[in-house]
Amino acid sequence: MTSRLPIAALVAAAAAFSWPGAARAQVARELPPELQGVRIEEHLGRKIPLDLTFRDEEGREVRLGDFFGHGRPVILTLVYYECPMLCNLVLSGLVQALEEIDWTPGREFEIVTVSFNPRETSALARLKKRNYLEAYGRPQAEKGWHFLTGEEPAIEKLTQAVGFGYRWNEERKEYAHQAAIFLLAPDGKITRYLYGVLYEPRTLRLSLVEAAGGRIGSTLDRVVLYCFHYDASEGRYTPVVMNFVRAGAGLVVVLLALLLGSLWLRERARRGRASGDV
Repeated sequence: MTSRLPIAALVAAAAAFSWPGAARAQVARELPPELQGVRIEEHLGRKIPLDLTFRDEEGREVRLGDFFGHGRPVILTLVYYECPMLCNLVLSGLVQALEEIDWTPGREFEIVTVSFNPRETSALARLKKRNYLEAYGRPQAEKGWHFLTGEEPAIEKLTQAVGFGYRWNEERKEYAHQAAIFLLAPDGKITRYLYGVLYEPRTLRLSLVEAAGGRIGSTLDRVVLYCFHYDASEGRYTPVVMNFVRAGAGLVVVLLALLLGSLWLRERARRGRASGDV
């Protein structure tokens, strides 16, 4: 029976919700009840409700807005801490990508991990935080990676805001859901969705630069972001030919200006020495 299929296999089928047009509608009709509503609908540009309240890993009441508004972008992950597989893969994949980036949560960006299971506790969130910080290997990230739990109304408002659909399977006592992380601007605006459980470090870095509006990263990061755009079909940033041409032309103008300026200064210095000799 379909209900006995592993949740992970069912979730793989739910990726069909990202297909366009008639194919998507046909597949939606064929999906079993366990997968109805299990999808991610992108809401790029929408702001999440920052007034929602949750509990952090120490049991303190916090507002989502506490982690925004400091000029830093935010990586949002929606998981549940007792998930048997997929959520662990999402967080482990995030850690692997972060290890390749020389930025640290709490300095250049924040990470907010929220459980969408209202039955989970702050004690469990604290345990998960300790485990993933140990895997990350950067103790200084402790103040920048937040593990939250909450009540169902707040969870529903947050998941609906980002378009994250999930469903409880009573028979298996598991949630069916898809795998993704969400990039948000310092004001809570959704700027990017990264799907799957493996995240290319360069893509994650550029997504953070994009979410921050260029307020973090080097000049090179901003130039690269100008010359590349995010290709959702490939899940990474790909070159924009015209922007490469514009950037190249701009570089030529700058180099030419520097060359002419250097020649002008040399000529001025030469004339100064010549007049002094007279």
